[in-house]
Amino acid sequence: MIPKKVFFTKGVGRHKEKLASFELALRDAGIEKFNLVTVSSIFPPQAKIISREKGLQELSPGEIVFCVMARTETAEANRLAVASIGCAIPSDKNTYGYLSEYHGFGENENEAGDYAEDLAASMLASTLGINFDPNKDWNEKEEVFKMSGKIVRTRNITQTAMGKKGYWTTVVSVAVLVS
Repeated sequence: MIPKKVFFTKGVGRHKEKLASFELALRDAGIEKFNLVTVSSIFPPQAKIISREKGLQELSPGEIVFCVMARTETAEANRLAVASIGCAIPSDKNTYGYLSEYHGFGENENEAGDYAEDLAASMLASTLGINFDPNKDWNEKEEVFKMSGKIVRTRNITQTAMGKKGYWTTVVSVAVLVS
């Protein structure tokens, strides 16, 4: 089974119970009605990125759905939780790409998103034999990756939320694989 499509989604949930907070984050992301199975981080060859709306239309309640998920939870008031998925797609559509998961605290959406995107692009670049300095910042590496002509596109989806006193706060970012 090789998925033909991928869509990205994200959500936030808050509740006094940790599990209920996670459920509410999945609801916010629109994927609560599926049996989610997390997998490692390969973007399938020839897969097409579709909108969340189109992807959800192709799935049925109770269906086993494979995904790459980043999830962060906190019960601490004023603690910034972040979950991000980075994506790097090669120019050769017959080659696989990478999805990365990043889970953290204290970073804003741009910082975490850039980090996740950098992670996915760096993994792909290393498999494609692109020489780069891993110590350079994302903007410098992104330029090298794109100039190589081997990486055509990168992106991320990132969710942040501030913890609230007396509640669990859960953030999720998800790449959903559709067959």
